[in-house]
Amino acid sequence: MRASEIRQLIRMKPVELDATRRRLSACHDIADLRAAGRRLTPRPVFDYVEGGADEELSVRANTRAFRRWRFQPRTLVNVSAADTSAAFLGSVAPLPLALAPTGYTRMMHPDGEIAAARAAQRHGLPYTLSTMATTTIETVAEAVSSLPTSPDRPPGSSLPTSPDRPPGQPGLWFQLYILRDSGLNKELVDRAAAAGYRVLVVTVDCFVTGHRTRDRRNGLVIPPELTARTLASIAGKPGYWARMLRSPAIEFANFAEHDVVTIEDTGMLFNPAITWDDIAELRARWPGRLVIKGPLGPADCRRAVAAGADGVQLSNHGGRQLDRAVPPVDMIAAARDAVGPDVAVLVDSGVRHGSDLAVALALGADGCAIGRAYLYGLMAGGEPGVDRALDILAAQFKRTMQLLGVSSAAELRSLGRELLVAG
Repeated sequence: MRASEIRQLIRMKPVELDATRRRLSACHDIADLRAAGRRLTPRPVFDYVEGGADEELSVRANTRAFRRWRFQPRTLVNVSAADTSAAFLGSVAPLPLALAPTGYTRMMHPDGEIAAARAAQRHGLPYTLSTMATTTIETVAEAVSSLPTSPDRPPGSSLPTSPDRPPGQPGLWFQLYILRDSGLNKELVDRAAAAGYRVLVVTVDCFVTGHRTRDRRNGLVIPPELTARTLASIAGKPGYWARMLRSPAIEFANFAEHDVVTIEDTGMLFNPAITWDDIAELRARWPGRLVIKGPLGPADCRRAVAAGADGVQLSNHGGRQLDRAVPPVDMIAAARDAVGPDVAVLVDSGVRHGSDLAVALALGADGCAIGRAYLYGLMAGGEPGVDRALDILAAQFKRTMQLLGVSSAAELRSLGRELLVAG
């Protein structure tokens, strides 16, 4: 074979000069983003994202639980125009996916919550701001609302397609921890409503904080008790610190006018005496949709609906609260039976691949929420890294649907268990 003929068969990839784009273009799944983020981030910070409670049994079980299911595809079905959109909580999103709340997000990258919210908006997906955010309720709303209507996006990436959420209109949710200070609870809820957040997600599994063993080992407590190994890890990531030193100080932004607490002391804020009466009071105060996020067995799902919830988010906090908790994906079928067809059922904890979304929908969920998956992208490349994570999941989900022989997310839901075999 002549050299000219070889050149026709082999095309050299152009050299990418931008380091972030070059790094992200080499990431083909969430595991790649995780590896890239790990290389760029000091170990104590990465461990804060990666770690769970106690022995981290729940963290590992969450991902294994999704992977226990095997697909039984249909054949000879026209899937050329596969529709990945999904309806939940009063709107339609291009994917059955939302971005879950994460605390202290600007510790992973200085663009933090704004980067994640803007990436979500570009994809037409909801973004959930945490009570423990490092950017205020109002600042995130302003940043997302000002997003250009025709952003410069790479070929093949997703854009908002929902008729009730045109480009530039944010799909913001606010996550609330019920605090000891009832006045602060009311203040946060009212601020979120005033800023245009449309869904309130109330977390009910964090009335005391789980024991995060990695954070203790790394000395990520206040005051810091850093080991020599931890200091070496910090010193070895100069790029991370250069970004951080150019950025404003990290704090729990929504408490700026209140007594400041540390990561270690956040448990002092939470109210261990919360009951379903607190949910009823929030329902009366909040004008939008209400979601209860927590372990939520069938009985508690029914109580949530009785208290006025429009949806439930099955969660074990990513394995960061009660270790050995049941993987949320294993609770989907029972939750759906408990609440019926009209209540939204979302699931988080363990979602790392677009096929996980397919499993969740086939089991009866309306959608999934991701936390670590987009934080890996944030650590790997800031806002473009979050875009990359969402693009990867979108492509994986669409391809999984097509290979399963289903033409829409709605059909995936309706066929359900016909497509799954327990492994």
